[in-house]
Amino acid sequence: MSLIQYYGTGKRKTAVARVYLRPGKGNIIVNNRDYTEYFPRELYRTAVKQPLSLTQTADKFDVYVRAKGGGLTGQAEAIRHGIARALVAYNRELRNILKRAGFLTRDARVKERKKYGQRGARARFQFSKR
Repeated sequence: MSLIQYYGTGKRKTAVARVYLRPGKGNIIVNNRDYTEYFPRELYRTAVKQPLSLTQTADKFDVYVRAKGGGLTGQAEAIRHGIARALVAYNRELRNILKRAGFLTRDARVKERKKYGQRGARARFQFSKR
C-alpha cells in the first residue's frame, strides 16, 4: 500500500514548517499536538486554516506539520505558506487562487541586525553636543 501525501515547505522569519497533506477528515497536527492546543490564539489558528478554507479543501485532508524555529507568529505563517505549497502540489489549478491571496509568496521580512556603535538596528545612542 502506498501512502498518498503532498508535501510543502513553508518559511517565515526564522521559522520553517514541513507540511504533509494526506487524505483525511480535516485534522491538523502540529509537532504531534492538535493545532488548537499548539496555538493558543485564534489569530494563529485562522492563519493556519486560511489556505484550506479558501480552496474548500478543509475536510478533504489531514495536515501533519513539523515546525521549528522562530515564535508562534512565524510558525503559524510558515505553516500557512507550507499548506499553500502542498495544495499546489495536489492540484495545479488552485495556484491562481492561492497566489492572488498571497499565500504562495515567501514573506522575506526578517529582523534587521543590530549595528555596532548604535543602540539597535537603526536607533542611535542619544547625541549630546556638550
